[in-house]
Amino acid sequence: MIKPPHSRSLRASFLSACAVILLASGLLTALSTRCFADDAPKPDPSGTATGDKTNAVDAAGNSFVVTEPTDKTAPDYAANKKAFDDYQAQVAKEPLAVKLADSVGHVRVATNFAWTLNTGYLVLFMQAGFALLTCGLVRKKNAAHLMMLNFAAYVFAFLAYYAVGYAFQFGAVAINAAPVNLGGTPTLNHFLIGSGQWGFVGGKGFFLVGPAYDSASNCLTLFEVVFMETAGYIIVGAVCERITFWAFLLCELFIGAILYPISGCWTWGGGWLSQVGSTLNLGHGYVDFAGSTVVHAVGGFCAMALAIILGPRLGKYGPGGKIRVFPAHNIVYVVSGTFILLFGWMGFNPGSTLGATDLRISVVAVNTNLAAVAGSAAAMLLWYWLFGKPDITMACNGMLAGLVAITAPCAFVSPTASVVIGLLAGIVVCFGVLFNERVLKIDDPCGAISVHGYCGWLGAVSVGIFADGVYGAGWNGVGATSYLGHAGQGVTGLIHGDTRQFLCQLMGATLYAAWAFGATYAVFWCVNKVKSMRVAPEVEEEGLDVPEFGMPGYPEDAVVPAGY
Repeated sequence: MIKPPHSRSLRASFLSACAVILLASGLLTALSTRCFADDAPKPDPSGTATGDKTNAVDAAGNSFVVTEPTDKTAPDYAANKKAFDDYQAQVAKEPLAVKLADSVGHVRVATNFAWTLNTGYLVLFMQAGFALLTCGLVRKKNAAHLMMLNFAAYVFAFLAYYAVGYAFQFGAVAINAAPVNLGGTPTLNHFLIGSGQWGFVGGKGFFLVGPAYDSASNCLTLFEVVFMETAGYIIVGAVCERITFWAFLLCELFIGAILYPISGCWTWGGGWLSQVGSTLNLGHGYVDFAGSTVVHAVGGFCAMALAIILGPRLGKYGPGGKIRVFPAHNIVYVVSGTFILLFGWMGFNPGSTLGATDLRISVVAVNTNLAAVAGSAAAMLLWYWLFGKPDITMACNGMLAGLVAITAPCAFVSPTASVVIGLLAGIVVCFGVLFNERVLKIDDPCGAISVHGYCGWLGAVSVGIFADGVYGAGWNGVGATSYLGHAGQGVTGLIHGDTRQFLCQLMGATLYAAWAFGATYAVFWCVNKVKSMRVAPEVEEEGLDVPEFGMPGYPEDAVVPAGY
């Protein structure tokens, strides 16, 4: 039996990398603190001041508060000024009404806090689904290895996100995309790189101190960190059975600190890509409701780069490129994990409203389920037609493909469109797996690249095709009053008349794929040149459980040495 490696050089390299990250984080924290001027909005860590009359709105979103007009040249200035003066007079006469409005606004925000946190817990539970799914799909000798990778992904990616990732992603969210359902996060209002509508990286909230030590900000933190962790779990399915533990930890630190947060800022943190509707007249700007590309494509194409660098597992390709199939060792785990992921997705997509007061959540939930079952049906039947028998693992991957593809458009499309998107995803995932394995010769044990990468891209593009315009008026600051000649027109796709939104989605989705693959490949190609990220051949042959972690996943199957 091979003993677990104890390389001082590997430990030293890993610890040095961590030290560099911590040092850089300290400098960024100091910079963030300096940006927090005396006259800047103050955080509210207790939550007592979050939510007031400014958050009290009617069912149509009309505020209780009338804001004072400032543009005296506007044609409706006189009418707006009179409305403001009347409001101020009413407030002076009825202070109890104002107190009631403050209470209503606070309760509204509190309700949305509870919704957002609870749906975040659902997304966190998806980790169990990922662990069971990936573990079941690999060989028995690597079961403990898979479980350790899934567990460590949460631990280390979270620490990286806490240190710098959250600040990079949401450090300027108040500038263009404050989550008003949570009372807004006005303390996070500085870009580290860029400014205004051309921001690229957030610059406040490092280590969740100062401006990020705020109840609304922390509610957002909990919900968003589990999305980042999802991107971190995705790579497990593509790099398993051959990656060293130290290399995997570097991958997770990279995802949590750099890869995911920077590109996440572009769309969800008020960054430049969300603003191209205003700056470049491209629809409502880039739209990804719950993360087909921001989360899944980033994880999927990152996984693709890592799988290419690592190379295929030993014995995967024989003489003449003949493919050897490594069957899943536990189908029960695979199916159970898939259903746990489906359950968790009920937090992933509906929770992305960041508010129970947004009743579109019912449509989002139905759309999500319809796409999931349509994707599974398509994959199951297509595999049956191609190979004469349905494959339960591909049926499960089809369900996940449908879920990934509907994640971006779930709030903007009808149930019928959701079924179509799910069917397309089920087809894409099957041919994607075959294309990777037979043409590109990429060994992806769990099909993560096809499920999350290809279908994530499909999901974002689907927004630009199928969005019907009934939801999303004012999205990214576009069309609050009128768009495409219609009052209240929301995000609209190609078949409903908006070519610009389609072009924006096509551009943005492709950019995310290129960013995730290119950045990952550049960084880890260099890492792999310095020190191989792959385990020794004899370790791979034996199985990684004992050599990497000192413990078999199934002790009863282990060979007992003589004398024991």
